[in-house]
Amino acid sequence: MDDVPIRDESIRLGQFLKLAGLIDSGADAKAVIADGQVSVNGDIDLRRGRQLHPGDRVSIAGRSARVVSEFAEPTNDGPR
Repeated sequence: MDDVPIRDESIRLGQFLKLAGLIDSGADAKAVIADGQVSVNGDIDLRRGRQLHPGDRVSIAGRSARVVSEFAEPTNDGPR
């Protein structure tokens, strides 16, 4: 799982998928979210505009990323 830093307090799900490199474009984000291929904290989420916050985990097609604050100290909680 990759840690992906964000500058603000939150980020929309569609934006995060692209920032994390889990998809290639905003159009791809819309499609995979609508198809139920994206989970947030283990639950399928169909809302492209869902607000994510540091600590949230996003998964798609066996790949995952965690939202972290750009200003937080890095943590090493072991392999996932």
